[in-house]
Amino acid sequence: MQPEIIAFPSVATRVDALNARYRHHSAISVLGQALGDSDTGSVAMVSSFGAEAVALLHMISVLDRSTPVLFIDTEMLFPETLQYQRDVADLLGLQDVRVIRASRTAMAAHDPDGMLNQTDPDACCALRKTRPLHHALAPFDAWITGRKRYQSGSRATLEFFEAEGTHRIKINPLAHWRAEDTQTYMVENRLPRHPMITRGYPSIGCAPCTSKVAEGEDPRAGRWRDTAKEECGIHFLDGVMVRGPVRRAS
Repeated sequence: MQPEIIAFPSVATRVDALNARYRHHSAISVLGQALGDSDTGSVAMVSSFGAEAVALLHMISVLDRSTPVLFIDTEMLFPETLQYQRDVADLLGLQDVRVIRASRTAMAAHDPDGMLNQTDPDACCALRKTRPLHHALAPFDAWITGRKRYQSGSRATLEFFEAEGTHRIKINPLAHWRAEDTQTYMVENRLPRHPMITRGYPSIGCAPCTSKVAEGEDPRAGRWRDTAKEECGIHFLDGVMVRGPVRRAS
């Protein structure tokens, strides 16, 4: 007798089902359901511990503190970010924070003097962020992000669930949140702010590639200022890595 062959639905099929299932749910409901839904599989959260990250981290701490949280230390972050990461993880009682870094061999081969960000920022992001994250995510079927529609043009149509190619699902519980929603959540839950926010940094990345934002500017205007670069490259749109403005068909 031939063994029964079990057909598993594709990532795209599962993403469509998840978006239909949770379309009208709140952010924390989407997150809570995603952590236990068989269509998402094994889930990790990726967090920058940046300006708004504490809201989603707090939700994780309420729902399941044992959820793996991946923090990419590019070794070019502001010292304040590194300290904030430690403080927030301790405050929220996060039980499985994994600090991810590029290998020493890769750093020696591709950026021995630490100046790659000045000559090729895309290559620097690939070396210090994209490849280490890709390796760290290998055991997981899905990962949680803090991305929101209002943040940039390439995120304007973001859904709660999206396919990352054919191999992984991306979960965006805060996709429909506005900037004021995040601030309200942080105030109501008495969550600590990243210390650099009050210094004019509403979006915080690596120190060499992050500048202050003037009043009235887009919150992400200080990221890779005066370049077409919009994303670090860890996110994909329609299976394509996003690093700059995306032109959509009309």
